[in-house]
This record gives sequence, structure tokens and C-alpha cells, in this order.
Amino acid sequence: MCSIWLLCFALGVIAAGAATSGGSQLSPEHTAVWGPGLRAEAVLPARYFYVQAVDTEGQKFTSSPGENAFQVKITAPDEQFTRVGVQVLDRKDGSFIVRYRMYASYKNLKIEIKTRDKHVAKSPYILKGPVYHENCDCPQEESSAWLEEMGCPQTIPQIQRDLANFPTVDPDKIAKEIPQRFGQRQSLCHYTIKDNEVYIKTYGEHVGFRIFMDAILLSLTRKVKMPDVEFFVNLGDWPLEKKKPPQILHPIFSWCGSSESKDIVMPTYDLTDSVLETMGRVSLDMMSVQANTGPSWEDKNTTAFWRGRDSRKERLELVKLSRKYPEIIDAAFTNFFFFKHDESLYGPIVKHISFFDFFKYKYQINIDGTVAAYRLPYLLAGNSVVLKQDSIYYEHFYNELQPWKHYIPFKSDLSDLLEKLQWAKEHDEEAKNIAKSGQEFARNNLMGDHIFCYYFKLFQEYSSLQVNEPKIRDGMERVQQPDDDLFPCTCHRKKTKDEL
Repeated sequence: MCSIWLLCFALGVIAAGAATSGGSQLSPEHTAVWGPGLRAEAVLPARYFYVQAVDTEGQKFTSSPGENAFQVKITAPDEQFTRVGVQVLDRKDGSFIVRYRMYASYKNLKIEIKTRDKHVAKSPYILKGPVYHENCDCPQEESSAWLEEMGCPQTIPQIQRDLANFPTVDPDKIAKEIPQRFGQRQSLCHYTIKDNEVYIKTYGEHVGFRIFMDAILLSLTRKVKMPDVEFFVNLGDWPLEKKKPPQILHPIFSWCGSSESKDIVMPTYDLTDSVLETMGRVSLDMMSVQANTGPSWEDKNTTAFWRGRDSRKERLELVKLSRKYPEIIDAAFTNFFFFKHDESLYGPIVKHISFFDFFKYKYQINIDGTVAAYRLPYLLAGNSVVLKQDSIYYEHFYNELQPWKHYIPFKSDLSDLLEKLQWAKEHDEEAKNIAKSGQEFARNNLMGDHIFCYYFKLFQEYSSLQVNEPKIRDGMERVQQPDDDLFPCTCHRKKTKDEL
């Protein structure tokens, strides 16, 4: 959105352009601005808010008034330099996401939103600080205040379902039993959070994925005082707890659940990392995808689309189906790892394409990999319709999705996939509405603040089940906060040595 990123970074500004669409005149007064990025207390790796273009008649724009319709400038009035990166993302439906990543903390922040040099809505917005950046270690002591500041829901149904299997949790007992049961064969992390510090002991050879769990726990403890809690995280793909009541179940936290297991589900490492690294080292996240949804519905290619690796037998069947009906399905492998590559059956391996290019196609096929395909949040956020395979596996939000409302279901063996694609083509308006509902679900449930809320509520409710105190066990090491912050903050909640 800013071709000269360093200039944007230094000035905290995005330039403007046209402001008309289809004869409608953009109204600065009627245009709406809202979102968590307008609240000083809502600390996120990349803060964000929305701008909805409205015309002089009070009607919302339903198509873009031009990707440069709004000027956004973010400054710290008390500072010579404002170290903030800003991007304005055009969602092509008359609304925009403005996101900004702060690289230092400020006493106050001023956000100006203009169109044709006129302030929009209630601009300028003054965030009365302190306004902390992501790396600032300054936790809110009162969890209830933090939950309110973040706009977190009172209850989250999936958390209630998962924890219902564990009326009580005995930290002393699980500290012994879980490593004995799983520690030799699986990749596990044993965590304790005590006095808002994170401690860990790892089990198994392949524990590299702990970096994702470490990162979200450290990020949470910088923002809010976490409850004292002790728990085990499964770093592998497959859920672990296969026992069924009345057998004694062990609480295992996993990134993926299944109808055949009792693991406690968290947002996937992929979605979590994309939240933490938005406007950082990742390019695909829940905000960037909303600005890269391809052509309008009417102009999309009507072939169903899929790319991926050979991590499940049904994926082989999908590619074979595509080779039989290339005018209906465009499916190909980008890598072979699990099965033997027979080019006569599956065709050649093709080059990776940008995920954003998926949305040139109207129909997106979502099919399991080793477990659930972790691309579903991004597919839903586009404006193509998702056809989702029936599956025993699920991410933390799947149980809130409704077939035929948010996606088109097809059988796990793909036996009715062609039939469902035919239905979508013959019911174009209904398919378009399903795509829109899926997109709205993603926008309203899978943004960064929703992910932080989910994690905190999960650990808060799990901690309340503990029947004795979590402990820092033998062999645990402390997970240190990063110390490479170029612009360290001063936390107003922590007393200095002079005040003690």
C-alpha cells in the first residue's frame, strides 16, 4: 500500500487519491471509523481499525472508492520521530483496514484520517496513553480490565466443550503421569506460568515448534497478568488423548482436535504466528488476505482450485479427479513427500503460486492434510466459496461454522464433490452468499484480538480447575523475554527502584 516503505515508516503516513465510485461522492462526515486500533489499551502486534466509505446520501459504498481514497497519518505529538509502520488495505467492498505496527511506545498517539484533505468521521483520534508497542513488558494486573479492553467474549463454546472432560486438574499428578505416558514417543512441552514468568521442560526429539508456543505465552505475559497455571502442549500434528470416559483422561493442549480424541484445542501455530508476525516476517495473515481477494465474484475463473502436497490419500484422489475433469477442477501437487510420485497418475509437480492468486478462482477446495488443513481461515477470508471435506479433525473455530451457511460440505471420500460443484454453478447467487457468510465469519472471529482472547480465556478457565498450586518443576528453564528491542519502554505499572 506504500511503495516507499521507509518513508511510510518514518512519517507514519499513507498517501491519498481518488474518492468517487459509480457516481457516488465520498462523504468525510458520513464515513464510519471504528475498531480496536483506536483504543490505547488494546495492545496488539499490529493494531488495526476499519474505515467504511459512505456517500453524501448516507449510503455505504459496496465497491472500492479507490485504494488511495484515504490519507492516514499517525504521529506521537510529544516526539520528534514516530516509529510506526502504517498500511491501508482496500477490501474492495467499500471498506478498508488500516493497520499499524509500533516500534516504540508513546505518551499519546494521534491518528488523522482524511479524504481530499478533509478529516473523516471524528478524526483526528487521540489515543491518550501510554500507548505501548508489542515488545513492551507492561502487563495489566487486572485480568477483568484487560478482557474488557480487548472486547473478549464472556464465554467461548469450544473452550467449554474441551474443558468439560476435566472437572479438576491435579498439577502434581499430571506432572508425573503425562511424561510417563507420552514423553518418550511424542514431542511435548511441559509449561508452568508462575508470577507471570514462563518456564518450560521439553520431552522428545522434535521440539522446534516450541518457538510458536513460547512466543504467544511471552506476548500474553507482556500484556496481562496471567494466572498461575501448569500444562502440557503437544507439538505434533495428531491429537494424543484417545481414551474415553470412564478411563482417566489426561489434559493435553494441541493445535488440532478430532472427534476421536479429547485434546484441548488452541488456535493453530500457523494462525498464531501470523498474528504475532503481522507486518513483520509473514506476508499471509488475516488482514493481508482481505486486501488480496482477487477479481470480483462475477469475474473469477469458474474452475475449482487446489494446490498442496501429498499428505493424505484423498489428496491423491483429488488430483486424479482433476486430471479426469480438468475443465471442472484445477488441482496439482507442489511437493511429494508421503507417497510415491507417479507422474502418469498425478501429473508433474507444479510451482508454488502466491496464496493470493488462489482467489482468481471462484471455488476453493479445502481437504485435510496430515490433520486439518490449516489454510481454512485464510480461504474463508477471501471472497471465493469454500468447499470443505467432511473430517474428524478440527481447528479451534470449526465447531462454530455451519455447513451450507459458511461453506459447502462434501463427503470425506470425495464421492459427491463433482455434484457439489455442479450445485454451486447452478446456484450462483446462493454460492456467492455462502462465500460472503464465510468471509464475515472470518472477519468477526479470527482476527488478532480474537486469538489473544481465546488463549487467555483458555488458560484462565483451565487454571480454575487446578486443585493445587502449579510448580516450577525440576529440569524446567525460564523462557526469557526478547532483549533485542531497539526502543525499550518504561512501564507505568511497574515501580522504579527510586519508588520502592
